[in-house]
Amino acid sequence: MTMTTAGVIFVLALVAALVAVHKPFGDYMFRAVSGTRQSRVERGVYRLVGVNPAAEQTWGVYARSVLAFSAISLLFLYLFQRVQNHLWLSLGFDPVVPHGAWNTAVSFVANTNWQSYSGESTMGHLVQMAGLAVQNFVSAAVGIAVAVALLRGFARSRTGQLGNFWVDLTRITLRILLPVAVLGAIALMIGGAVQNLSGGTDVTTLTGGSQTITGGPVASQEVIKLLGTNGGGFYNVNSAHPFENPTTWTNWLQIFLILLIPFSMPRVFGRMVGQKRQGYAIAAVMAILAFASVVITNVFELAGHGTVPQAVGAALEGKEVRFDVSNSATFAAATTLTSTGAVNSFHDSYTPLGGMMTMFNMMLGEVAPGGTGSGLYGLLILAVITVFVAGLMVGRTPEYLGKKIGSREIKFASLYFLITPILVLVGTAAAFATGNNSTALNVGPHGLSEVLYAFTSASNNNGSAFGGITVNTTWWDTALGLCMLLGRFLPIIFVLALAGSLARQAPTPASEGTLPTHRPLFIGMVVGVTVVLVALTFLPALALGPLAEGL
Repeated sequence: MTMTTAGVIFVLALVAALVAVHKPFGDYMFRAVSGTRQSRVERGVYRLVGVNPAAEQTWGVYARSVLAFSAISLLFLYLFQRVQNHLWLSLGFDPVVPHGAWNTAVSFVANTNWQSYSGESTMGHLVQMAGLAVQNFVSAAVGIAVAVALLRGFARSRTGQLGNFWVDLTRITLRILLPVAVLGAIALMIGGAVQNLSGGTDVTTLTGGSQTITGGPVASQEVIKLLGTNGGGFYNVNSAHPFENPTTWTNWLQIFLILLIPFSMPRVFGRMVGQKRQGYAIAAVMAILAFASVVITNVFELAGHGTVPQAVGAALEGKEVRFDVSNSATFAAATTLTSTGAVNSFHDSYTPLGGMMTMFNMMLGEVAPGGTGSGLYGLLILAVITVFVAGLMVGRTPEYLGKKIGSREIKFASLYFLITPILVLVGTAAAFATGNNSTALNVGPHGLSEVLYAFTSASNNNGSAFGGITVNTTWWDTALGLCMLLGRFLPIIFVLALAGSLARQAPTPASEGTLPTHRPLFIGMVVGVTVVLVALTFLPALALGPLAEGL
């Protein structure tokens, strides 16, 4: 079997599995977030934090709850890292330096998981388990909660109520993320992923030397890093490490976990607005963009330019031989199409155009299918913009799901879309203007690509790295931390403001002039608007970096 054939089978099996679980898992998530019954554990949580589960919140209160919870989480995680040398299972590691602790705290609270450190030599087991892994759960739950609040905005009329953030957060964590994470961790341990509290084992190598084999609670953190589209690895090399990702079938499982929730969220959307075909339309947009990206990325890597790649039939540099080129390229596409950022290969070693695709995926806004919750609300923002553009073209008031898209709504949608490009382009320019663009090995177009990738990854809450830059400095930790913070929470505020504006509207009956938003025409328009907006915004930067290098 050739590498290309194996890659095709790998992708088709992945597509079949996602199609199979889309309806049942989407329906399960819908019941989890819309049910009225509270479990005993949930009631205990509400009593502990002093929340009335029957009380709903306006968009402003919901937003303040998100920000307050995230601020407390950030402060706790920062302090946790700073005092880790006094904690149980610290493994003798020193406290994390202030700028590194700030960057890591922001990174995990913002569902980015950008890592400027080597996990196995920096973080003790308690910080990994009770700090980083906990944020992997709750930051993912925050994204889903915000998406659910937006769906309520579309589904409700003449009200300012969007639900209760604390109820949504609790239900999503306990009913969705935790059960799947337990099953996934067991599957990874069966596949060979490590799960223990070992500080390391000294062994003698075949050459007579000594080596320390590090252990830890790897499988439990690995599964939620993928399921919650977080991406932060227990080890420095992330999912390329055999303790995190031992075999080809665990590699397939990891990609499936990355895509499971984002590709099932459109089903929740269809159920909540009472029009399942609307959910299928959004899923179709995600699928078209994702499939195109996977195919193009594989083509660029399997037919890599250059003497050596062409001689061996593919660009093997930077890939794990147990995964081959195609499975690595598929993983790279999946992790950058979502807000995951986990890697099983070195993106800096990709062909110029293959590396460009990983950047382009993030520049799309990570909406195909995007992160847990953030992918759906990002694509719905683009759908709102598409409806507005279509309305201008035919001279009618834009409407989406019975809600008018007026000046207030389009302002929120436009501000949402503009945040990330501003952070990416201003951050890249600042790095060069302040002389912080120096790379270890590369200058010219590839050096620009490394800087551009870093700010694209941070601002889009992805967390993957191109490599080549020393980023564990005060300047880089501070700059990227600010991009992660603003890139996560400013869009959330605009999404919730849009949800509140939509929920207050009275329903608008469909007429003959209403644009059907469940048909192929609209699906194609959303795909086109998404690609065109990204092209107009980022093409000059891409032309100076990966395009210049590749062409």
